[in-house]
Order: sequence, then structure tokens, then C-alpha cells
Amino acid sequence: MRKPVDRRQLLQGSAALAASVAFGAMSAEGSGAPAEAATPSTTQRGVAGSRRMQLGMVTYNIAAGWDIPTIIERCHQVGMAAVELRTTHRHGVEPDTSKTRREEVRKQFANAGIVLWGLGSVCEYHSPDPAVVAQNIELTKRFVDLAHDVGAKGVKVRPNALPQEVEERKTLEQIGNALRVCGEAAARMGVEIWLEVHGRGTSHPPHIRTIMDVANHPNVGVTWNCNHPHDLKDGSVKPYFESLRDRIWSVHINELTNPYPWPELLQLLNKTGYDRYALIEIQAMKSAHDEDAVRFLKYYRTLWEAWSM
Repeated sequence: MRKPVDRRQLLQGSAALAASVAFGAMSAEGSGAPAEAATPSTTQRGVAGSRRMQLGMVTYNIAAGWDIPTIIERCHQVGMAAVELRTTHRHGVEPDTSKTRREEVRKQFANAGIVLWGLGSVCEYHSPDPAVVAQNIELTKRFVDLAHDVGAKGVKVRPNALPQEVEERKTLEQIGNALRVCGEAAARMGVEIWLEVHGRGTSHPPHIRTIMDVANHPNVGVTWNCNHPHDLKDGSVKPYFESLRDRIWSVHINELTNPYPWPELLQLLNKTGYDRYALIEIQAMKSAHDEDAVRFLKYYRTLWEAWSM
């Protein structure tokens, strides 16, 4: 029987490793030796096998109450390179946002040097009701227009269930066909569609692979969502990760103290040359004080850097 993981020991060990990494980087700098992975700029230029991805944040849920100036300020404080704005949050960037405001949002992020990576919609295409699917496709197109106007790279969508009254394969094909329509609209605007590995039944990575094969569109990819234990096969994330790697265009990461194999995932991303963003998607802090959230995110970044070397 597998011995339970002692999270306190895990965090202590990881913190020690992170401190060792930081000390090593400082020592290398003092000796004149190159300190690779010391800053986002050097990691972005790294050779194959080194960390080229950067850390970002989804506003769900820790930043749900922050407006755009606060989001940008916190990103600078913590060292976040990019943001995915999840719909319904205080930032207010929604499909009904005016053209003037869209241009303002684009300039706010561009002038701050923070990447507005994506828009996190809740558009989904699994419903047995064709009218509901059509409504979600139209809403996705509106998010695509919004992404284009504010300078976002992509729109995150999701499957959310496998309806019990419908044959499984039929639902997967329906989702894939809907995504192809959305991908065509996105291509015209220079935007990507990212299907989150999400939902009851639909979060099974082989089902996502089926959906991708049906969609078969160059502007449709996947947001890897770090679902424990659904991503694992024989305790490893590698088999399912590799089955989707050609379509993993964005990544959500969550609580680093859960039993997900974080070092394995992050090293796989490095080894396969993933050069986009790993976006923190975690619950809001119980404390209402922003300084507590900032302090927490700094610890999170330190641990992420240690594990993703």
C-alpha cells in the first residue's frame, strides 16, 4: 500500500530545493558564470530542454475581485508574465464591452508589458438541444471578436459533461464539429480556440483526443487542466500528455500541494519545447487582504520555478 504523502514534508523539501536553486543562481552570477533560468527573459531564450514557458495567472478565482489596474500591478509584484481573464469577474472584459473600452484594455496591457493571453469563456457544446449548442457557438464567436479587439491570443471554451441519454461517441463528435465552426471564425480573426480538458466524463484525455481529431482545425487546440486523477495512467501523466501534446496550446496549473505529479508535468513541458504559459488557477484566499494573496503567489512562483527546472 502506498504511503500517504506528508504535505508538510513535501513543501519543506520543495522550499529547500527552491532556496538552493535561488542561491545557485546568485552564486553563479557572482562568479561570472551564466545563470540560466534566472529571469523570464533568459528562460524564454533557453535551448531545447530548458524552461521556455513562463508563469501567468487565470483570474479564476484568486483575482476574481481585481480590476485591470490591480491585476497588472499584482502581476508586476509577483512576476507573472500573462493573464487569462475569466468571464463574469470584476475586470469587466465581456462580449458586450464597447469598442472604445476594448481599445483601452488593449493599451493597458500592452503599455504595462503584461500579456493578455486569453479570455476564459464558459462556452460549451455538449447539450442534446441543438438550439443550446447554436447559442454557445454564437457566443464563442462574440468572444473571438472580443479577443481580437483586446489583443488576446485565444478563447478558452470547454466541454462540461457527457449527457447520459446520448451515445458517447455522438456527443464527442458534436463537440468536435462545433469546435470546427468556432475555429473557422477564430482563424478569420487571427485568434485560437482552446478546449479545456474539463467536465464529467469529457475530462478523460482520450475523449479530448477524439474531439480534437473530429474538429481537425489548425486554430483549435487544448488547455491542459491538471485534473487529478483523470490525467494519470499507472500513476504517470506522461501517456495522456503525449497523446495530446501536439494540441496543448495553453496550460492551467492549480494547487501545488495536491497529489498531482507536478515535477513530471513541468519537466515534460520543458522537454517537449512548450514555450507558452502555465497559468495559475486556484481558489481565492480566505483572507480579504491583497497583500496575503501577493505573498502566497510569490511562494507559489518559487516552488514552480524549482520544479520546472
